[in-house]
Amino acid sequence: MQRPGAPAPASAERTPRPREWRPQLYRKCTDTTWLFLFFLFWTGLMFITGYSVAAGATARLLFGYDSFGNVCGKKNSPVEGAPLSGQDMTLKKHVFFMNACNLEVKDVRLSSTILCVSSCPEEQLDTLEEVQLFADNNGSFLCVYSLDSINYTQNPNADSLCPSLPVPPSKSFPLFNRCVPRTPECYSSFASVLINDVDILHRILSGIMSGRDTILGLCILALALSLGMMFTFRFITTLLVQIFIALIISGLLLVCGVLWWLYYDYTHDLSIELDTERENMKCLLGFAIVSTVITAVVLSLIFVFRKRIKLTIELFQVINKAIGSSPFLLFQPLWTFAILIFFWVLWVAVLLSLGTAGAAQVIEGGQVEYQPLVGIRYMWWYHLIGLIWTSEFILTCQQMTIAGALATCYFNRNKNDPPDRPILWSLSILFCYHQGTAIKGSFLMTVTRIPRTILMYLHNALKDKHGAWSRCMFRCCFCCFWCLDKCLRQLTQNAYTATAINGTDFCTSAQDVLKLSSKNSNHFTSVNCFGDFIIFLGKVLVVCFTVFGGLMAFNYNRVLQVWAIPLLLVAFFAYLVAHCFLSVFETVLDALLLCFAVDMETNDGSSEKPYFMDQEFLSFVKRIDKLNAARAQGEESSLRNEEGTELQAVV
Repeated sequence: MQRPGAPAPASAERTPRPREWRPQLYRKCTDTTWLFLFFLFWTGLMFITGYSVAAGATARLLFGYDSFGNVCGKKNSPVEGAPLSGQDMTLKKHVFFMNACNLEVKDVRLSSTILCVSSCPEEQLDTLEEVQLFADNNGSFLCVYSLDSINYTQNPNADSLCPSLPVPPSKSFPLFNRCVPRTPECYSSFASVLINDVDILHRILSGIMSGRDTILGLCILALALSLGMMFTFRFITTLLVQIFIALIISGLLLVCGVLWWLYYDYTHDLSIELDTERENMKCLLGFAIVSTVITAVVLSLIFVFRKRIKLTIELFQVINKAIGSSPFLLFQPLWTFAILIFFWVLWVAVLLSLGTAGAAQVIEGGQVEYQPLVGIRYMWWYHLIGLIWTSEFILTCQQMTIAGALATCYFNRNKNDPPDRPILWSLSILFCYHQGTAIKGSFLMTVTRIPRTILMYLHNALKDKHGAWSRCMFRCCFCCFWCLDKCLRQLTQNAYTATAINGTDFCTSAQDVLKLSSKNSNHFTSVNCFGDFIIFLGKVLVVCFTVFGGLMAFNYNRVLQVWAIPLLLVAFFAYLVAHCFLSVFETVLDALLLCFAVDMETNDGSSEKPYFMDQEFLSFVKRIDKLNAARAQGEESSLRNEEGTELQAVV
């Protein structure tokens, strides 16, 4: 017998006491150090924002500027040493390139002199007399500001002070009011230098600005389709599932067929002379190949899961019953999406300001160029980390809010008297106790995404310098990081739910989830596959019909529009919106399964420890167990038959 006060035996000291699940009974502040680190990080972001506002000049990028440091459409301050700077360009809103048909890049600078003009020449000007007449009639001076229009034909240096003849007809392109040549040959040279070689950002924004109305309409279409998917999943039936699968198959085949038809049409169109059309044709080939692969994979998965439709419907009925206890969960993506849009707009504005933060430097001929300030490149990387980390934190707050509200309703003994305002209660718990956990989990996801971003940057920067082996290595590394991101995302989402249930920190919650999921692997694996696959099909359906609408809309303007990049952005936005709205069902499914596992861990169904779950959910899980047992028994019997066949003697 051990004496009182004597030390415990060594075996008892080495045996750790198992942790206990105490749903909704204990709360404390978790991961507070990470909350302080996030505050320091955002202090740095606010410094960068203030610096970009003070040192940046977004107007130069948005409105364009001439070779003498004047922003078009604005009143300007003079630059010391540049006599033609500091002019009032309020009425001169268009950017004109004096040598638009023969642009060259020398030392990362355009060889052409750039001016601010009041209007672009819409007809070809063959002589200096016509240039002078255009200036007198339209008030648009196409020669250097120091040369008066009456001297266009008399000044002996007019050849170097005026545009190269003939001046091609041009129009103000939606890309920041630049005068873009309309003749095919001149535009091809202009686009290949100005768009392809000088600035990739301008190239992307060219497609966005030229098709901004179409892009806005497609974004609204994606939003409407996502809301329709939510309504479908909320009131799902056997007929709706069959219609839903038929629409997905039709949408995939339609988009795939249209892409291949457009590529065939481009390749047999003898009028293709511009770089934009050739680039669209290459992108169409890539889109068609990717869509064909996705179509084949999705159709194969639909064929594999075709016999699980009834079980999937029962699963969504259980999910909808859980959502019915707090129906305002379906509106969570709205405020999350609004906050994300606000943050992204602010982030892009700061990025543009950083991109234009430069010191004016006077070069030969009194022209002005802007040199980037010291440390700007490091600020860009810091700003990029802020984008990923903050976006992940906002999405994490939505997941923890939904998981907390569902756990509050699940671990309620009196199902006839649900808790009041579970969403507000979950939000208050999140902001009072668990912000540090949300920050820590979102930082973990950021760390896994940064290497992928760096790999993509290096791959694009070195794509013309490395061989087949290095390209293969880049792709393998990218796939490994993608798989790691998916696994960690599932783990962190379950850890958030465990924190909402038990009030533990992130690492403890992750450990508890791993132990619990290993005990209930059959429930987690099979049920998650059913639900996540149907939700994924909903996202695919939204993207398919949005991309189909984009193909029909963008294909009408092939000449002056690089629409492959806007179409890719629209597809990404459609998937993002669909994921933002349909992720409610994913989060509810994962949280419901984890609550079930905790319920099974802490209770045994007896009168002393009754289950928190209702009978409908319990019977559904039992049917899953029976199906898994029957499948395992069938595989075992088939294996025995095979072994018996091998052991039989040949007569």
